[in-house]
Amino acid sequence: MTTQTLRVLVALCLTVLSLPSSCGAAERTDKPNIVIVFTDDQGYADVGCFGAEGFKTPHLDQMAAEGRKFTSFYVSQAVCGASRASLLTGCYSNRIGMLGAPSHRSTHGINKNEVLLSEICKQENYATAIYGKWHLGHHHPFLPLQNGFDDYFGLPYSNDMWPYHPTSKAFPDLPMFDGNKIINSQVTPADQVNLTTWYTERAVKFIDDHHEEPFFLYVAHSMPHVPLFASEKFKGKSEQGMYGDVIMEIDWCVGEILSSLKKHGIDENTLVIFTSDNGPWLSYGNHGGSAGPLREGKGTSWEGGVREPCIMRWPSQIPAGTTCNELAATIDILPTVANLIGADLPKHAIDGLDIWPLIAGEEGAKSPHEYYCYYWGNELQCIRYQDWKLHFPHKYRSLTGEPGRDGLPNGYTQGKTELALFNLREDIGEKNDVKLQHPEIVAKIQEFAAATRQELGDSRTKTKGTGFRAPGRIKVDGK
Repeated sequence: MTTQTLRVLVALCLTVLSLPSSCGAAERTDKPNIVIVFTDDQGYADVGCFGAEGFKTPHLDQMAAEGRKFTSFYVSQAVCGASRASLLTGCYSNRIGMLGAPSHRSTHGINKNEVLLSEICKQENYATAIYGKWHLGHHHPFLPLQNGFDDYFGLPYSNDMWPYHPTSKAFPDLPMFDGNKIINSQVTPADQVNLTTWYTERAVKFIDDHHEEPFFLYVAHSMPHVPLFASEKFKGKSEQGMYGDVIMEIDWCVGEILSSLKKHGIDENTLVIFTSDNGPWLSYGNHGGSAGPLREGKGTSWEGGVREPCIMRWPSQIPAGTTCNELAATIDILPTVANLIGADLPKHAIDGLDIWPLIAGEEGAKSPHEYYCYYWGNELQCIRYQDWKLHFPHKYRSLTGEPGRDGLPNGYTQGKTELALFNLREDIGEKNDVKLQHPEIVAKIQEFAAATRQELGDSRTKTKGTGFRAPGRIKVDGK
């Protein structure tokens, strides 16, 4: 063999080695896959390893055994739409003008100038999908495919916004979307029975189709928001009743996703995050969840409304069987993922911070937040600083007598708190006001509050924030 022939053969070998591993598939990189499973109205104590009673969550418990529990993990507001907006933008919902729970009557949605987590991932050529509840606007400009997602299947808002609502008959038929199209304009109870299974099947298929390229998968369950529905394979399986059945099916979903990752050999290159959008809807009693030791639930700024169970798993990167008690939040997921995958952060201000040292269990890692704000609507109701939480005087809803049962709610009464300070490490249930014993802590948090009001505003003090960006209320007609 001549020297020239040898050189040609070597060149051919190098060319072959540089080709993609499979024809028609994007080249696999070392960038991690991102999977977020986000439930609806699931309480702090509604996972086995967080103290659930009457039902089991073996897959979530195993996920915690192989990963890391977060015991001080927060959403930005204790309501569906605002919470989801914060998860996907890395911002307090007040900063972006996405408040409450948009319904079929809403003409606004997520602002086109916001940068969503899906768009962060698109910078690095990730495949992206959402299966489940969207709740950031149901008109065309606001739907997932116009906001960085390649695929979408699910409901545009909460599953109780339909003609069968127990307290209001003002809702029209509930639509089901596939991409930008409504494929079922009249979701029925028979359809809702299959929601969790359908979302799971689509999630598994997405992993099957995209395991050879980096992907971001967002599974936003409609459950356990009322009305509750479980498929035949889980109906009647828990001691607790229908709510337990529903959580068991969600747990099954997590198991199916983890099994699919293992099947394709990408388990150790995938960050999986499980959490919920807000605390339990307590007025529904046995069809609502449990906040465990926390005070109150959904719709309040007490811990039961905004502190959520959270589990993160990434076998090659997250220490197994560990717990993080430091403050972290859904707003931190976007900047953390951006750093992990090498994407640029939005050019505008966001509120989340990179919490990778907490996730990775680095020795001595502390929360990057000097303080954390609790809003309800445009009202600044509380601020947490280290282990301290200061409530400013505000009204809140609380149960009137016994909760409802079997899908029918009981009413709320109006509670009120004056200025009150709690040490959450010693008093997780917010029972003992210690402001008189710690005036220096009250004064320090009041300083944080003044800065927050200047930045984000506060309807209680009629303060308009100066750092407020263009609101997320783009009218459908463009006006």
